[in-house]
Amino acid sequence: MDPVTGFPVVGMVGGGQLSRMTQQAAIALGQSLHVLAVSPTDPAALVTPNVTIGHHTDLDALRAFASSTDVMTFDHEHVPNEHLRTLVAEGFAVHPGPEALIHAQDKLVMRNRLAEMDVPIPAYAEVKTVADVMSFGEKHGWPVVLKAARGGYDGKGVWMVPSSGEALVAELLEAGTPLLVEERVDMTRELAAVVARSPFGQGAAWPTVQTVQSNGICVEVLAPAPSLSPELAEEAQELALRIASTLGVVGVLAVELFETPAGLLVNELAMRPHNSGHWTIEGAGTSQFEQHLRAVLDYPLGSTDLVAPVVVMANVLGARSTPDMGPDERVHHLFARYRDVHVHYYGKAERPGRKIGHVTVLGEDLTEVRRRARFAADWLAAGAWPDGYDVHGGK
Repeated sequence: MDPVTGFPVVGMVGGGQLSRMTQQAAIALGQSLHVLAVSPTDPAALVTPNVTIGHHTDLDALRAFASSTDVMTFDHEHVPNEHLRTLVAEGFAVHPGPEALIHAQDKLVMRNRLAEMDVPIPAYAEVKTVADVMSFGEKHGWPVVLKAARGGYDGKGVWMVPSSGEALVAELLEAGTPLLVEERVDMTRELAAVVARSPFGQGAAWPTVQTVQSNGICVEVLAPAPSLSPELAEEAQELALRIASTLGVVGVLAVELFETPAGLLVNELAMRPHNSGHWTIEGAGTSQFEQHLRAVLDYPLGSTDLVAPVVVMANVLGARSTPDMGPDERVHHLFARYRDVHVHYYGKAERPGRKIGHVTVLGEDLTEVRRRARFAADWLAAGAWPDGYDVHGGK
């Protein structure tokens, strides 16, 4: 308990943008989030007064950090699960716990557990030899999707393998990469169901959203998912809540989904605030960051209702070359054209393809809201308007 504020102390392992945005939500709740960051220049460390520098793979650093908190949570899944089990055995509160978090850390463990639960998932198999991939492809068709069971994000650790891909599989196995293979899904689009669950067992679900990917990176989130039937939207929410309850998740759970002609398939799980939920900061009654804090503190969960008919979030990705115009001037000109765009910069250095921020736009017409969000994100990234708009002449 913080002796100054009288509020319990939440510690978040990881100093990335998720911790940064969780800190912003914590302030309104009387909190000052404690952060374990690798570097003082990590996004959260730049804005959070209570920062401990240490590595998330160091058990001693984790133990010392946990000792300064009432509950410990995460902005990424890369903390060794065995360290978390040790901390729980020593009496520290960890949410989500290691028994739940392992399903977001290891894709093979996740697939096996979801299969036991009769959750719809793509056909898959563990890969121990090159022959495992070849036989799987012969059975389920080529190409197949090869995944690193641990690690990997934003398209990393995922390979589309044709029937001639033996060399790649052999190379990865030789490097000691744990692998699984999945069928290539004939999908209509990608969706996400983001929910939260408290230790008490209360659950809350935001509207099901559509995520738009480019080169394995999410570039847009459309809330609610356009033209999604109410029945399928509700099915996605109920599926995510069932997974959260069965696995014992505490905090935010993002369930990435494939929509197919035959129905929904679960792709990935994330047990933390997630890119597909950034729109909730301005677009929902309770943001995913505040909700995550409420959940790990076992507070009653907040409203997840949309505050506008349409909300679009667009990621700002670093341009191929850094613009001549600095970020401050780009923000100035963005607001001169679009006063209603909500901007979130993460305090990251610009480099090609890196998520350096996001924008959110609310409105009534999806086409117009989406256009404004995409234009705003592209402008902040490259310093050039996609439609050739002249910031000085207005044309």
